[in-house]
Amino acid sequence: QVQLVESGGGLVQSGGSLRLSCAASGRTFSIYSIAWFRQAPGKERQFVAAIVYSGISTYYADSVKGRFTISRDNAKNTVFLQMNSLKPEDTAVYYCAADVAPSRGRLGYHRDYDYWGQGTQVTVSS
Repeated sequence: QVQLVESGGGLVQSGGSLRLSCAASGRTFSIYSIAWFRQAPGKERQFVAAIVYSGISTYYADSVKGRFTISRDNAKNTVFLQMNSLKPEDTAVYYCAADVAPSRGRLGYHRDYDYWGQGTQVTVSS
């Protein structure tokens, strides 16, 4: 079992920044990657970014490249998502998800992730 808890969401003005955290506990040794997804009302869940623990390699959706940065603090079993230059279209519930071994390695495919956090709301005002 892996447990994930997101934090850091909130209300920010367009052009502002937020830093999200995803704290992992349990069988963290089995984690292959942790990804961030987001979902706005009435829309499908969308891949945002992922970090592969062995490497380290990072991956980003085209919509956030150059604005968002994913990183991790291995000692604290925490993954961060630094979000800069936020836009109203970034408004969504943000979820972190863990893909555990053995992994298919399809980083942008939400059904390949085994564990999910509760989500944290990000609202960007215009």
